[in-house]
Amino acid sequence: MQDTIAPFHLAFAVRDIQESREFYTQLLKCEVGRFCDDWIDLNFYGHQIVCHLDKSLGKNGRIKHLINPVDEHPVPIPHFGVVLNMSQWKELAEHLSDKIEFVIEPYIRFQGEIGEQATMFFYDPSGNAIEIKGFKNVSSELFAN
Repeated sequence: MQDTIAPFHLAFAVRDIQESREFYTQLLKCEVGRFCDDWIDLNFYGHQIVCHLDKSLGKNGRIKHLINPVDEHPVPIPHFGVVLNMSQWKELAEHLSDKIEFVIEPYIRFQGEIGEQATMFFYDPSGNAIEIKGFKNVSSELFAN
């Protein structure tokens, strides 16, 4: 794995720009970049995500998902997220613990094995599924098999 990773760009639909701004900045500590009434750029751990207003979702609309069972957990598909080091992951899990409802509570997968990882899943207010992973050593374990 290379030492530096090129930032990814992801654009996705949301039902309300201000609601999304509050969720991503207050809960996930993202910084705001450019924005207007219909979209907002956010710094998602060094990556650019863009929330685009989808008026067809309505005030209470939610993105629809398929569910894929993994480790007997209902993993929503599609989802996006970020990989953190373990201390960042633990800090975020603690920060979110009483602020959101998890789809999959924080837990450790492959414990004691190659590729051991922490994971948690939750939805943003529009129903976009987010997975946050944590590794003790991202560079050597992320793609371990």
